[in-house]
Amino acid sequence: MNIVLVIPPFTQVNTTYPSVTQLSGFLSSAGFNSLSVDLSLNVFLRIFSGIGLSEIYKEIKHIKTEDDELNIIINSFYRYIEVIDLVIEFLQGKNNALSTLLSKPGFIPIVKNYPGEEIDFNSFGNIGIIDRAKFYSSLMINDIYYVINNCLTKDFGLSRYAEKIAISPKSFDLIYNKLKNLPNIIEKIIIDETEKIINKYNPNLFCFSIPFPGNLYSALLSSKFIKEKYSDIKIAFGGGYVNTELRKLNDVRFFEFVDYLTFDDGELPLLNIINNQINNRKKEFVRTLIKESGKLIYYDNAEIKNISYKNLSKPNYSGIEVDKYVSILEMLNPMSRLWTDGYWNKLTIAHGCYWKKCTFCDITLDYIKTYSPTDTKRFVKIIKDITKETGKRTFHFTDEAAPPSKLKELAIELIKEKANICWWGNIRFDNAFSKDLCKLLALSGCIAVSGGIEIAEPRLLKLIEKGVTLEQAVKVTKNFRDANILVHAYLMYGFPSQTAQETINSLEYVRQFMKFGLINSAYWHRFSLTAHSPITQNPEKYGVKILSSLNNSFANNDLEFTDLTGIDHSIFTEGLNKALYNYMYNNGLDINVKNWFEFDIPKANVKPNFVENLLKLHKPELTIEENKTIIWNASIPKITDLGKGKVLLSITNLDTEGNWTVDKKTANFINQIANESALLINGKTIIFKDIVNNSKNTCNNFWGSNVWRELRENFLLVV
Repeated sequence: MNIVLVIPPFTQVNTTYPSVTQLSGFLSSAGFNSLSVDLSLNVFLRIFSGIGLSEIYKEIKHIKTEDDELNIIINSFYRYIEVIDLVIEFLQGKNNALSTLLSKPGFIPIVKNYPGEEIDFNSFGNIGIIDRAKFYSSLMINDIYYVINNCLTKDFGLSRYAEKIAISPKSFDLIYNKLKNLPNIIEKIIIDETEKIINKYNPNLFCFSIPFPGNLYSALLSSKFIKEKYSDIKIAFGGGYVNTELRKLNDVRFFEFVDYLTFDDGELPLLNIINNQINNRKKEFVRTLIKESGKLIYYDNAEIKNISYKNLSKPNYSGIEVDKYVSILEMLNPMSRLWTDGYWNKLTIAHGCYWKKCTFCDITLDYIKTYSPTDTKRFVKIIKDITKETGKRTFHFTDEAAPPSKLKELAIELIKEKANICWWGNIRFDNAFSKDLCKLLALSGCIAVSGGIEIAEPRLLKLIEKGVTLEQAVKVTKNFRDANILVHAYLMYGFPSQTAQETINSLEYVRQFMKFGLINSAYWHRFSLTAHSPITQNPEKYGVKILSSLNNSFANNDLEFTDLTGIDHSIFTEGLNKALYNYMYNNGLDINVKNWFEFDIPKANVKPNFVENLLKLHKPELTIEENKTIIWNASIPKITDLGKGKVLLSITNLDTEGNWTVDKKTANFINQIANESALLINGKTIIFKDIVNNSKNTCNNFWGSNVWRELRENFLLVV
């Protein structure tokens, strides 16, 4: 039996969305012929090719508009056709030598810029030609997107398709009727690329993983084609969109395009679907909706319904063409570019969220509420296997919030196993991220973290039950900053009962965080009320009146609501975004936050030196709990005899050198500590209480000495 798992258009073009490879790995380990296909990437590469743009030009060449920039692009489209294959080859990283040619002014056609972007081409300096060429090439891609979006279909986006009609529509009517239309040129390409998958792999089961609203319509478009031309192929839908939006689906028309709709983790639902097909058993399912006798029936009657995350198989990259992914450089901010620039193997350290209390979050759904961490040794082995399979040492850990304890284990194991990877991931700004833990993560290859500060305002942080205070966020982001780890913050505005004063105060706190380099990039999210959040379960507590039905026949997730305070939060959107954009480029950090708005707003009543004062309070962490792990972060000590029982003890790391005159007994004890905890040299660590026990008969006065204090501060990590 042939099983194909597909990501429909459009998602990121620089990396594989991980759901399909994870599911394929599980099915392959169960003995099935399973592989993944990135239909989203295939369609993108078909559009952005000489052949694809030539097809598009036939559709647009006679169009005249009142948009001067659009007319210039259309009239110059021959040039886009001429260089597109060269540009894509470069963006795929296949020939960096092309950067000199592509960065020449005027070689790449560029008419429009990214919305709101003021290009400072001096950012690249004299030697940054690869980044310059990548940015020019990305601007050219944006020009082509602009033409398609304005001349052919408003549905088209570089990372989404027909997103608006799929965001919590109450009824399936609009989508259903749209599917009856003749396909436009982009949709024809989607259908053509779908048929190529069928012809190449001859699947019996065609599975669409639909992570976002912008993937639904293209999945339905493909499945409609399959049902019409290859009716013997069974089709399954699952993924994040299905899990959050379609849990109450009761419109039978949806099953004209699909045979199975699965919910939550997809491994066992798919396994049971496959076994049912092979053995002609029809009604042993896990979390699966099917159509029977004209009615929709939900089955969850298999004996085993879940598997431990610790036992998940290694992702299977069969069918994924890693060398074809395309890096896009949309922003010059070093943190923001990580989302679109470069290929990242995506994995999750733990299923669910270890905090799972935030009141705006889907904590009633399995992907949040069921917390299950991986086995660290097994996880690192999977990392090393993926590195070999994909040829990429870059990883993005896409947890809801990676737990600090597991990250500590992971970092130690990565160093011990000499995995030599570059990684970043999602976290909470948890107090457990001490200065030393952040240094350890950096040593293991961590370059960046992203986490939610959400509403940078004390009252609202308590109300959303974030479990993070502003003081705590300052401390933790400082620790990451000092370890040279970039920080991205998710920010929120428009929370129910949030006042104008609190919105402005929040911006002022963010300004201070960014002024002192505690946050490198951030993004404002307008609060969205979802059906699965605690706020929806108790709207009166949060001053919310829900206007939407919770029992729509199609999608039920994003809810319309009224903030009973009556404030219009949308008026702050432009000013917040303008301020944040400038802050990310170190502009306007000393400007009064009122200046970002074109209407009167309250004056921020936050202490202007709030963050600065907290930074001054931070002291070295010298106390050690007995069960903490000790890691020697320096060279093995060099001991030089000075005579009369004294020695010179010399220790160095990359940026610090220490020399002490001590007695031989103390020097030998320090040398013993180094050799028993030199993780980076010999893979060893030691527990602090074991060191203390070893010192009882040798160095009774050692722990209060200046030597110990200086060692602790400069050459030891305590985690």
